[in-house]
Amino acid sequence: MKDEKSVVYVVDDDPSVLRSVERFLRSAGYEVRTFTSALDFLNFPHQDTPGCLVLDVKMPDLGGLELQEHLADREIAFPVIFITGYGTIPMSVRAMKAGAVDFLQKPFLERDLLDVISGAIARDRQLKREQRDLRKLRDRLKTLTPREHEVFGLVASGMLNKQIAFELGTSEKTIKVHRARVMEKLGAESLADLVRYAEKLGIRSKEV
Repeated sequence: MKDEKSVVYVVDDDPSVLRSVERFLRSAGYEVRTFTSALDFLNFPHQDTPGCLVLDVKMPDLGGLELQEHLADREIAFPVIFITGYGTIPMSVRAMKAGAVDFLQKPFLERDLLDVISGAIARDRQLKREQRDLRKLRDRLKTLTPREHEVFGLVASGMLNKQIAFELGTSEKTIKVHRARVMEKLGAESLADLVRYAEKLGIRSKEV
């Protein structure tokens, strides 16, 4: 049973291919959105839900590889699965270097496409989960006071409370209070959590 909130977008200028792919994807339990041109897909208001893009390489006006570049420029992240009837090695290398999940030659087996889609959506679901967690963490970081920011950075760098107290010219007791507040505001339960959060937030050593 597929996740009801995941979507497979299919872009191909051949209506018969669209109908065929849409039919077997829906029979496999996926929600499907189809487009006959890359421009139509590019202008579509995309949902912030897990999904992937099944994309033809050769299309009028804007080809699949060019669409992939446009999406990257707009920071629209989709796992891309290319399908083509006449792909070349340089073409597939270009697509994979730009982050494509796979490059399937037409005619492809339905099972092969389903397997690739399943993996792509799982990857996108995990990525979106990590992005949501990072947004929450950044929001929590904004609640810290300037001094708590300092303490967070120093704790994450591996310094002991007494070392931080000396560094900031205050008492160890005060540092313990700040540290406890930092942990509470960030939702951390241990020093390991603080170090991991600092890594996710790009905080290095004393940089906060």
